[in-house]
Amino acid sequence: MKFLRNLLASILGSLVAFMIIVGMFFIFIALVGSMDDGVVVKRNSVLELSFVAPVLDYTGKDDNDPFAALWVEELGLDEILHSIAVAKNDDNIEGISLTTGFLQAGISQAREIRKALIDFKSSGKFVMAHSDVYAQRDYYLASAADEVYINPVGVLDFKGLATEVLFYKGLQEKTGIKMEVIRHGKYKSAVEPFLSDTMSDENRTQIKELITSIWSVIVDDISESRNITPQNLNIIADTLGGRTPEYAVASGLLDGALHYDQYEDLLKEKIGVAEDEELNYVGLMDYMRKAKLKKINKGSDDIAVIYAQGEILIGEGGKNYIGEKLIVDALHKAIDNKNVKAIVLRVDSPGGSALVSDIIWREMQLAKKEKPLVVSFGNVAASGGYYIGVGGDMIFAEPTTITGSIGVFGTIPNVHELAENMGVNAEQVGTNENSVDYSFFEPMTDTFRNVMQESIEETYDTFLDRVSKGRNMSVERVNEIAQGRVWSGVDAHALGLVDELGNLEDAIIAAADMAGLEEYGVKKYPRYKSGFEQFMENYGSVKTKIGESIIQEEIGTEAYKILKEFNQFTKQEGIQAKMPFSLNIK
Repeated sequence: MKFLRNLLASILGSLVAFMIIVGMFFIFIALVGSMDDGVVVKRNSVLELSFVAPVLDYTGKDDNDPFAALWVEELGLDEILHSIAVAKNDDNIEGISLTTGFLQAGISQAREIRKALIDFKSSGKFVMAHSDVYAQRDYYLASAADEVYINPVGVLDFKGLATEVLFYKGLQEKTGIKMEVIRHGKYKSAVEPFLSDTMSDENRTQIKELITSIWSVIVDDISESRNITPQNLNIIADTLGGRTPEYAVASGLLDGALHYDQYEDLLKEKIGVAEDEELNYVGLMDYMRKAKLKKINKGSDDIAVIYAQGEILIGEGGKNYIGEKLIVDALHKAIDNKNVKAIVLRVDSPGGSALVSDIIWREMQLAKKEKPLVVSFGNVAASGGYYIGVGGDMIFAEPTTITGSIGVFGTIPNVHELAENMGVNAEQVGTNENSVDYSFFEPMTDTFRNVMQESIEETYDTFLDRVSKGRNMSVERVNEIAQGRVWSGVDAHALGLVDELGNLEDAIIAAADMAGLEEYGVKKYPRYKSGFEQFMENYGSVKTKIGESIIQEEIGTEAYKILKEFNQFTKQEGIQAKMPFSLNIK
């Protein structure tokens, strides 16, 4: 009886849950149906840019998805740039007010938005900025504005770039859980945290040179916009000369310290609105809905832009990771579409599976036999990300792109010491000498390590060969600048690893030129799951998300970050062509 009672309770619970989901579905239908199809932008409006969600290069939204507006987990860089470009020629938009704080975007993404704002100003319209707090990335973006203001008791961070690498050797010794490591590349230090408690000289050198190169680009951009020499900007950073609003204004980083109502008075003055009248603001999310109906690039022919973003993993792929299926399917669709005359692959990836990288590289080789294929690197195109990009006819990178990292490694978890400490003994039985190749519960044998090292060397040699042919360099020259070393876009260009410094738009223009097109549209691939499909998946993973949030709350943000990073390594499959460290520039 107890079994039947529990069974009936489970069935009833499932029915109730199903009814709730169906009810929510129809509520969403009603909400979407009641939403105005168009956004009304009044005369003398100000476009307010406040980036309230993480920025991806591409969110893959289906314009025909009625639920798209209800799920705003990320913002698409492509949509942001398009909206700013549309606003430039919108007679109802007088200017832009940038009010963002803690921009959740990469340096290269911030630079693209910054360039779009500068282009917007070329129309004669204004860009103003105000914030209570400016992190360095926020200030870098805001410095493109005509005038930059801060709350009188606000905070501005301007001290140069830094990054932090976590090391786990001590943790492994204490827990008895370790990572067995096989690698090739003097700078392939993604696995260094498992081998040491301190940073190697080689790793310190490459990180120092990388962030110094990126900082130089940032300083030069700010120097041009704020009319402060790079030398003085570095003095301000070294002396923390912007640490208070008063110092920041005196140093020239800011134009003034104003409360928000005072800042609004300046906006009203710029567009001729009386002080006692309300400003007409239009938010970024609303304006995106209007802007997507406006086509900037027009023509009967198309340039296909295929977005590859996230870590490279075995599987289908999605907006947060690169799998072979979605990218290969996208390449096939672009080739088969008679209106598509050229292809641009946009890469934003630290790398990952060497196998998947080579599968995509091969498809790139086949695709460029059919149509011109240009590659655009975003925030990161390192290791496997560079691997797939080198298959194109031409490569563009931002000066701040992190790229290169031509190297290979493999990591395999091992719990022998933990098992031994807990009194667990594993015994293996096999039919042949090498049938038991590896056990998590036993130390790695020399035979298995040698076989893995051989595979690593073969993969590395293949990587060198791909780069050699793609960049028209000798294998010896590629090996000199490889070894897992990462470079900024500026240095990669000087070394011949990329062809041109430029953004996605530059790559699209180059592709159109290669195809002989003067007028063209842009067709984006791939399409990701619809909002409703995402909702259904999220509903099913609510328990997991709640569990993760509880763990984070209990152990703290920093400890949770360490746990996730360590856990990510344990899930890697096969040989990895991945960036040599987890880099969070701040």
